[in-house]
Amino acid sequence: MDDRFNTIAGWTLFGGIVALGLSSLSSHYFEADKHHRPEQMGYAIAGVEAESGGGAAAVLPIANRLATGDLKKGEAIFAKCKACHTVDQGGANGIGPNLYATVGEAIATGKGGFAFSDALKKVGGNWTFDQLDKWLTSPKAFADGTKMTFAGLSDPQERADVILYLNSQGSNVPLPAPEAVPAAGAAPAAGAAAPVVGDAAKGEKVFAKCKSCHNADQGGANGIGPNLYGVAGEGIAADKGGFAFSDALKAHSKDTWTEANLDAWLTSPKAFADGTKMTFAGLSSAQDRADVIAYLNKQGGKLTLGGAAAAPAAAPAKK
Repeated sequence: MDDRFNTIAGWTLFGGIVALGLSSLSSHYFEADKHHRPEQMGYAIAGVEAESGGGAAAVLPIANRLATGDLKKGEAIFAKCKACHTVDQGGANGIGPNLYATVGEAIATGKGGFAFSDALKKVGGNWTFDQLDKWLTSPKAFADGTKMTFAGLSDPQERADVILYLNSQGSNVPLPAPEAVPAAGAAPAAGAAAPVVGDAAKGEKVFAKCKSCHNADQGGANGIGPNLYGVAGEGIAADKGGFAFSDALKAHSKDTWTEANLDAWLTSPKAFADGTKMTFAGLSSAQDRADVIAYLNKQGGKLTLGGAAAAPAAAPAKK
């Protein structure tokens, strides 16, 4: 009896040792104890993007992608949106709003009284091709706090295809002309500076230093300086609840707050409008300025940002 028990115990112990050895071997072979993911994914996981060993490929402007887009592919991709949206004329709202005639429409308005999130309402402006491209890239990044749970489309051409399809459903907004894009690997033109892309979230933090004089909330009151909601794309020294602008700034009243003009103003208010009542010296960092402009544009602005806007307004001749 004892011999039988010892035999069973021995085999059990041997089996445990073998299992432990195989576990250790497999973990080393498959790198199961590593915290990075495998070099090549065994299969695709929804919502997880593939990693690339090199830098991310440059994304063509939305105008260029629309020019080569495929409406039928866009309709097929839109199928994954149908759990929440309809796109037919007169279609009912669901978890998300009906999207008929959305392209060119004001953001977060109408749609049969659909209850849009406050985050999306704060964006303002219209659903331009560029804004739709940003939204479809990452709804959360576009409007932090949105009720939209869809992670976004990482493929730039898929976004363009979907936008083409949406445009065909009751909007039919004329497509923008493709932009001239340097060939891959080509050096920038002599003297040309790479555009600085702004980050609205970072811009909000930089804007904190402006809050002693300004606010940028819809319906906010004027302070030492005017409320800045909707200023991006607005006329310079336009009516801000009766705020008393300086004559120096009123001299630019025929111009608008383009991206270039905002950048020039934020660089040096005094140089932009000599005689301004603005005492802030300016932001020396081009990135900080781009971030603040992106934030202001998010707060009811009307600009399509890209870093290449028109030349700043010329300073009026001194008398």
